[in-house]
Amino acid sequence: MKMLRNMSIFAQIVEAGSITEAAAALDLSKSVVSQHLSALESELGVLLIKRSTRKHTLTSAGRAFYQSCQEINRLSDFAWQQAQDATNVPKGKVTITAPNALMDAVIAPAIGKLVHQYPQLQPQLISADSQLDLMTDNIDLAIRVGESPVSNIKQRRIGEFRDVLCGTQRLLAKTEATQASYIANTWQPQHITHELHDSEGNQISYQATAQCRANSFYACLALIKQGAGIGLVPDFHFCQLKPLLVEAFPSFSMTSNRVYALHTYDNYLPASISVCINAIEEQFSQLSAQTSG
Repeated sequence: MKMLRNMSIFAQIVEAGSITEAAAALDLSKSVVSQHLSALESELGVLLIKRSTRKHTLTSAGRAFYQSCQEINRLSDFAWQQAQDATNVPKGKVTITAPNALMDAVIAPAIGKLVHQYPQLQPQLISADSQLDLMTDNIDLAIRVGESPVSNIKQRRIGEFRDVLCGTQRLLAKTEATQASYIANTWQPQHITHELHDSEGNQISYQATAQCRANSFYACLALIKQGAGIGLVPDFHFCQLKPLLVEAFPSFSMTSNRVYALHTYDNYLPASISVCINAIEEQFSQLSAQTSG
């Protein structure tokens, strides 16, 4: 690092035209700049600048060495600018993971709009009902239901939705909801309990044992749509599936689920991550207006 510092100061001397001007540009004393130059020449064993009381002249070795120093400074400036651009300009690869139920209705539409606005953005979307590890799996942004207990992860609440306990109209016309089979995702326990409430504050507790299980939301949804049983469907999906699906307990509803955006960046959140979070939050807001309308 000391060698690179000396090389950078040497290039500054050449470009400024003198040690005096270089010292002023670098906000250093003339003696410090001279020491850096002398140290560099001593380490190289080569005279780079012939110095007199009135002028400084590059030696042939100095001219050749300056070209390399100039390239190093150019690369250094480029690297610096690239790092700053990562904070200011949305671009580059962004890996985002989210549960299947949220990916197609919320995440993908939000990110799809962004790539038109920021063509240098390179989103990589991973649908997974199991939670991936942000560090191990190299995830930039994770969208999850419920607050994370992990202390070293930054999280921001970006929306909410309500699960609807539902089944086909045909199934619930002939079978009591409490007697129907329960379709569960693998993240749910074997023994199911759901607390539901009505507009007046009355509550009921639904309990069941999962008869059918699947490792993705869409597999569970396919079973529910085929009348194999009842299960949870997010309200924004449920609205699109009426009247095929109906609520198991029409007068009661479940508590809303809070959704969070998680990342491992500290104080310097890249612009690419920031715009993705904002876009997803906006998409949640639009869906919330549609489902409540």
